[in-house]
Amino acid sequence: MESHEGGAHMNQSPRAHVPRLIQTQHVLAKVHGSGAIGRFNAAVAVRITRIVGTMYCAYVFTLVALVALPAAIEQGSVTVLVNWLSSNFLQLVLLPIIIVGQNVISAAQDARAEADHETLTALHMMSLQQLQILEGQNEILALLKQKAA
Repeated sequence: MESHEGGAHMNQSPRAHVPRLIQTQHVLAKVHGSGAIGRFNAAVAVRITRIVGTMYCAYVFTLVALVALPAAIEQGSVTVLVNWLSSNFLQLVLLPIIIVGQNVISAAQDARAEADHETLTALHMMSLQQLQILEGQNEILALLKQKAA
C-alpha cells in the first residue's frame, strides 16, 4: 500500500485509520529544521512577528513615518511626496496592520480546523460503531442461513 500526504494509507480499513490533529508546533521542524539553528531562527522569527504584528507597532510606525513628512513637504515636489507616501508611510504602517489581520484570520481558521477535527473524529467513531453493528448482523444472517440449510 502506498501512503499519501498525512501518512494514512489509501484503500485501508476505516478501523485502521487513526484521526490526528496537526498543529503549528508539529510542522515547525519541517519549515525551519529541527537543529539548534532552525529552532533559534523560528523563535526569532516568531518573536519579531509577534512584536511587529500589533496595532501598537502600527501606531509607532505611523509616528516614525510622519517624522519625515515635513521634509517631504518642504521639497515641494509631487514625486517626493509620492515617494514618502509609498516608501515611508504605506510600507511602514501597512506591514503591522496586515500581520494583525493575518493573525485574526489565522486564529479563526485554527478554531474552525479544531472544530472540524472534533466533528470528523466523532463521525469516524460513529462509522466504526456502524461497521461493528453490520458485522454483527452479518454473523446473525450467516447463522440463520446455516440453521435454514
